[in-house]
Amino acid sequence: MSFFDKAKQAAGQAAAMAREGVEDAQQKLELTKAYNELGKTAFELVESGEISHQRLDPTAAQIRELKDKLADAPADTDVPA
Repeated sequence: MSFFDKAKQAAGQAAAMAREGVEDAQQKLELTKAYNELGKTAFELVESGEISHQRLDPTAAQIRELKDKLADAPADTDVPA
């Protein structure tokens, strides 16, 4: 096998590894988004009284506190409520 064939093979392997890395990163991003959506839904259910669990209480309280602080913040900030 010539030097160029070896280089071409190595480049192909590097490209395949890069594609796998991109796919992994995309799947991790999708997983994070799914967890985020689940968290938002769980918070809405806690707030509406449809679900209740002691493990949810501290985080729900933290979310309420942060939302209150954001509501009290000056209106010219770009922080979403």
